Amino acid sequence: MYQELGQKLINILGLENTPVAIKWSVREPRNIEKEKGKSRFCAKISKAMNGEIFYSTVEEEECGGGMRYSGLKDPNELPANMRSGSFLIPRGVFKSVPAFQRAGTHNPAIESGIFHAVLFAPLTKADFDPDVIFIICEAKQGMTLLHANAFDSGAEALGAGIGPICCTMASKPYLTGEVTYGFADVGSRNFMDIKPEEVIVSIPAPELKRIVGNMEEMQTKKFFQEH
Repeated sequence: MYQELGQKLINILGLENTPVAIKWSVREPRNIEKEKGKSRFCAKISKAMNGEIFYSTVEEEECGGGMRYSGLKDPNELPANMRSGSFLIPRGVFKSVPAFQRAGTHNPAIESGIFHAVLFAPLTKADFDPDVIFIICEAKQGMTLLHANAFDSGAEALGAGIGPICCTMASKPYLTGEVTYGFADVGSRNFMDIKPEEVIVSIPAPELKRIVGNMEEMQTKKFFQEH
């Protein structure tokens, strides 16, 4: 079902980037290859967008944020400078530790110790039922997705701030069950080569069929045909 929905997303919206399926697993899967080498969570999404299918454990995650927000590592085991955010101040990401700490109150992390692997695949090739669908798109395409979410429900999507996308576009929609949109963060834009005009929309997988169905109906309406 999800492979078909992925293709419909691409066709209806005219997406340039393939939507990515993300799934948390309590054990390492037997039918999917483990990622070779280490990479950041955001880079893993890029790999899947480019056609790779794999799973990753904490051993393949090279970013503290990816470890923390995906729930693969207890944040108390991270170095103090990562927990405080002090390592980001010389890099210009935050002006002070309090600023980082306050920003962190908006960034939920999946509880550590539950999941041992995260699966990544292009949605059109995913042989597993995903938890979250990650989409990089242009602003108008993002608007259509948000409108489709509200079309039959009136639901308001969650806007994300400057937090890392491993949180704002992965753990947050997973934990809240809400469609989430945002502009990425300075790190992921650098590591993923996201275009200046592109935005991100993440959809909890159980909402995808409804949203795609709404888009199909919206296509028949005069207003959306004109716009």
